[in-house]
Amino acid sequence: MRMRSAPSRVGRLACAALLVASAALAAPAWAETAAVPSPTLSSIRVTGEARVSAQPDRVQIDLGVQTQAPLSQDAASANARALEAALAAVRKAAGPGAQLKTVSYSLTPNYQYHTGGGEPTITGYTALNVVQVTLDDLARSGAVLDAATRAGANRVQGIQWTLRDQDTVRAEALREAATRARAEAQVLAGALDLRIVRVLTVEESSPQIVPLRTHVAMARATAGAAEAPTPVEAGTLDVSASVTLTVEVGPGR
Repeated sequence: MRMRSAPSRVGRLACAALLVASAALAAPAWAETAAVPSPTLSSIRVTGEARVSAQPDRVQIDLGVQTQAPLSQDAASANARALEAALAAVRKAAGPGAQLKTVSYSLTPNYQYHTGGGEPTITGYTALNVVQVTLDDLARSGAVLDAATRAGANRVQGIQWTLRDQDTVRAEALREAATRARAEAQVLAGALDLRIVRVLTVEESSPQIVPLRTHVAMARATAGAAEAPTPVEAGTLDVSASVTLTVEVGPGR
């Protein structure tokens, strides 16, 4: 009798387990999601923009010498002599604080192209050496150009005005943009009878300082020509920045 009753007891336990599993599977899907509420978050997104003007305190002048000759060696040698004379005059006019560095050098053949086609003929060579002169004394800019011209420089690639300390101006532009963004957020929140709880995100466009560029057409001074100082005006640099804030808002007090 005991041997017969054991299987029936096991069967009853198995049926009970199946009933519990079936009840769990039959539970509605919304029961699980309803137990984890998802709170909503109210926010305001604003963008503040600012522009800061600064007076340049550094100038970079790219000037050079271009020479031509039938042979490449002659063109290079003539260029070296002319450039050395020009740089000696530039150093004297620029003063001890000037910095000079070569920014480009080229020695290229000159071609004559024939009407009937065929291979072009090399007629000579052109040598070009460009040096960048950096000055912190902006008042010397015109004198440097005049001295270079008189000494043999016949190319000016351009003049650009910039700042020695760019980080300070960038920080000022970002600070002003962030202040304006915060003020706009407060105005909007107040108009909607809300208050700012906290700042959620901050996005900024790093301000870039683009140097002011001046292009100068420079002609070789001729003997007997009236000498007049070259006028050079720096102007001002404008640095723009923008800051976007996303702030959490709640009911006003």
